[in-house]
Amino acid sequence: MLIVAINGSPNPDGNTAHLLKQILAAIPAEHAQTALLQADEIIEASGPPFCHVCATPCPGACYQGTPLADAFAQLAEADAIILGSPVYFGTITAPLKALFDKSRKLRAEKALLNTIGAAVAVGAARFGGQETTVRALHDIMLVHGMILVGDGDASSDCGHHGVCAQRPAQEDAFAQGRTQSLAKRIVTVAKATQTIR
Repeated sequence: MLIVAINGSPNPDGNTAHLLKQILAAIPAEHAQTALLQADEIIEASGPPFCHVCATPCPGACYQGTPLADAFAQLAEADAIILGSPVYFGTITAPLKALFDKSRKLRAEKALLNTIGAAVAVGAARFGGQETTVRALHDIMLVHGMILVGDGDASSDCGHHGVCAQRPAQEDAFAQGRTQSLAKRIVTVAKATQTIR
């Protein structure tokens, strides 16, 4: 299997990246290959940053031959995708939103249908918009027909919407524990649903 995480933070070594790396590290190598993509770097290197709805259906012409085309090809192959974002004004970052605004061709091709989806959010305060950010990530994944999982698994508890942390994430012991549960849940559900992808 292939499990891909996308860091929506402009900081490749920040709080969101830390949690995504923890989740990927908790996935045993014998179960899946993993990859971590940096949303802002992909968008900045891929031509116009925003979707202009130049045609319907979307031909993907604006990003052919760019890192965004490569990223979309990798997402289409993934068995699971983990989206991570810091809280920016109660929701996800602009680069992550721009990346998915340009994913209309993937949606038309049903490329992410039945792919497992999970969410990670980090805020500056304990109640700093993490749940609204996770909800925005869930909305993106639901529009692609993905199967959402939370941070619960049989060895712990049923969990919640995903991993929510307060920065600095390295010091949020609760969130650290939830990364392990989420990793287990992703592998379990991805393996159980392989035949429908």
